[in-house]
Amino acid sequence: MLKLTNFAEPYPLKVAILAIPGCLTSAVFGLEEMLLVANKLMLADENKSLGSSSFAVTRLSLEEMSLEECYQLVIIPPSIETEFYFNAAPSLRLWLQQQHVQGAILCSVCAGAFVLAAAGLLDGRKATTHWGLVETFETQYPQVKLEIEKIMVNEGDIITAAGMMSWLDLGLELVAQFCHVKVMRQLGKYLVIDTGGREQRYYQQFLPKRDHGDTVILGLQNRLQTDYGQPTSVAALAQQCCMGERTFLRRFVKATGHKPNEYLQKLRIQKACDLLENSPQSFETIAHQVGYEDVSACRKAFTRITGLTPSAFRQRFSALTPAPTPVDDSSIN
Repeated sequence: MLKLTNFAEPYPLKVAILAIPGCLTSAVFGLEEMLLVANKLMLADENKSLGSSSFAVTRLSLEEMSLEECYQLVIIPPSIETEFYFNAAPSLRLWLQQQHVQGAILCSVCAGAFVLAAAGLLDGRKATTHWGLVETFETQYPQVKLEIEKIMVNEGDIITAAGMMSWLDLGLELVAQFCHVKVMRQLGKYLVIDTGGREQRYYQQFLPKRDHGDTVILGLQNRLQTDYGQPTSVAALAQQCCMGERTFLRRFVKATGHKPNEYLQKLRIQKACDLLENSPQSFETIAHQVGYEDVSACRKAFTRITGLTPSAFRQRFSALTPAPTPVDDSSIN
């Protein structure tokens, strides 16, 4: 087993992992240990010729932040309590701004993007955060270009990672960037974690907005939760709400943030995801069950929304064995 210690490498990168209020401490220590394991791997004979950097890691609390101390990498870990992250202290925002001006690469995981955004460091930039925080983030920081389907967005000087456990993806990214891709692959094998690419949309769920206060639209949403498999149209939905089509469209979009057809499609695909995870039915059966007459159209919509084919989704998320596709005996001579 590797002994986790710091090493005096020729080009150590000064890394600050912020141990701030509400942070996920397992990520703070996990990232530190991950980078230290990478240091150890860099000492292997097969990697010495790579001539890459090592990491000099410091866990930094708010009280320990100094405007005189400069770091090359600053990491804001994910949060387990978001109150501090949603209302980052002015001293922290100023410190991050100064580190960035002095050349530090700033990294965030999950709700950490809120801290960077509060410091004005994501204005007009691409970023990502946890899929469950999108509505709050977009309301507070509409000037940031969220790419929520991605597990990580690397803008060079700022790197944002999405979900709470995507600190693993960030750690691998940093090792690949500052050590070597070869070392990153070795690190993944040593830690027994997947180093292949993935996207956040694999894990997203469609959880439609319901606290909008429009009782008529909410009533329709409740009906769609059970009637999603039935054929319908915007005109029919508007009639159910006793509205004209234009009024209905305006109210529905205002309440839910989605056009009716888009909402219904996302709802149907979410139901298909649930069935793929929890039942052995074939995708053809599931497609018809959630309201698609054309299985091919359902498959295309599923892949576009989730980023995975139905079979790949089931393989990743379900331990159930799919039912065999029925054979059409009439085609057999």
